[in-house]
Amino acid sequence: MGVLSMDLRLGSGCTPIDVSVPYDAHPEKCIRCGHCVAVCPKEALDHSSAPLSAQVPLPEGSTLDTETAALFLRSRRSVRNYKNDPVPRNILLRLLDIARFAPSGTNTRGLSYLVVSDKERLGRATGAVVDWLEEKLTRPGSKMPAGFWAPVEEYRKGRDTLLRGAPHLILALTPPGILAVSTDSAKLALEYVELLAPTMGLGACWMGIVQLCAGRKYPPLMEALGIPEDKEVVGAITAGYPVYRYRRLVDREPLEVRWV
Repeated sequence: MGVLSMDLRLGSGCTPIDVSVPYDAHPEKCIRCGHCVAVCPKEALDHSSAPLSAQVPLPEGSTLDTETAALFLRSRRSVRNYKNDPVPRNILLRLLDIARFAPSGTNTRGLSYLVVSDKERLGRATGAVVDWLEEKLTRPGSKMPAGFWAPVEEYRKGRDTLLRGAPHLILALTPPGILAVSTDSAKLALEYVELLAPTMGLGACWMGIVQLCAGRKYPPLMEALGIPEDKEVVGAITAGYPVYRYRRLVDREPLEVRWV
């Protein structure tokens, strides 16, 4: 909970705040979203947990037009082939910074990130995930999809089809207490990262199997990646400089909508 204040000199003549909004009716339920401050046209409102001084002005007409925004979203690709060049740390920090602004359930936020760039650790992580998959697949009555045999078989032949030699693995971490909310929040945060990556000359790809294995706290993987014991892994993506540039937008199945 924070403290909401109003500069009466600036706010004089404004429409009074509706007493039905959460803060006025129940200040203890304030989620520190900052919307009350951001929406005020006269900069009369301030909030101790979402201060006006930290907000960035949004000029009229600064948002993308519909066609440009749609083109941007459609151009998203899962990048699985990376150059060997590591991405400088300052660029990775700028990339990850956008994750702070993604939506999160009841504005809980609480995510932190672990960037693994050490090749030896990444190699051990791939081996650990493959071992975990093989253990699960060979267990009597296993319900693991048969398709998970593919990365195991390829790895035994000397080919990594999981991390695929990516120079960086980014893990979203959360304290156990907000795990249920953080799982969805991490998906949104890492998607922001994936969407921003091409604008910086980078590419990214979701690592669902790695996340699944880490979510089960498989000891060899936890040790290989250096994941703190007091953290849960709720998301994983690779990142790096892509080998290929996509030159066209792919099509998808026709939109299916029902109206009731």
